[in-house]
Amino acid sequence: MKGLQKNTLYVGGLAEEVNEGILHAAFIPFGDIKDVKTPLDQATQKHRSFGFVTFLEREDAAAAMDNMDGAELYGRVLTVNYALPEKIKGGEVGWAAQPIWADADTWFERQQQEQEMQRLQSEQKAAMLEAEELHRKKLAEDRDGEKDEEADSAKGDPMAMAEAQVLKQNAS
Repeated sequence: MKGLQKNTLYVGGLAEEVNEGILHAAFIPFGDIKDVKTPLDQATQKHRSFGFVTFLEREDAAAAMDNMDGAELYGRVLTVNYALPEKIKGGEVGWAAQPIWADADTWFERQQQEQEMQRLQSEQKAAMLEAEELHRKKLAEDRDGEKDEEADSAKGDPMAMAEAQVLKQNAS
């Protein structure tokens, strides 16, 4: 039952003469109708023997389905069920008759957002690398400064000079 559109009915088995107006008239006794679609075959520009009726209220759709499933319209027996959402080539949920470019604006917006995110991530990565390099340089300078301080303190302090000589003798 997941994915069912409880307000939208699939109506199959339509005769060739049936159009959206006739389909609307056949289902209006059950409640207020929001939309009626009969997807067209691109080659013949005629409907493909089925359509969709969307009611404003779920209860009206249920009543229409109960009463119209198996009913006859223009000499053909109708099949009426809850409509399943259909994936179209553009990737968005919608009517099968919807053109592929119908969601082009949202696709372009998503592409721009992704590019902006990638740009921001690369800038952030470059900033992090630069910060790490500055940190390494500072640590190296601090280490060099400590060595210089030890050497400077050893020059002025006779005890430090004596310790340095002992350390050199022990190292040799």
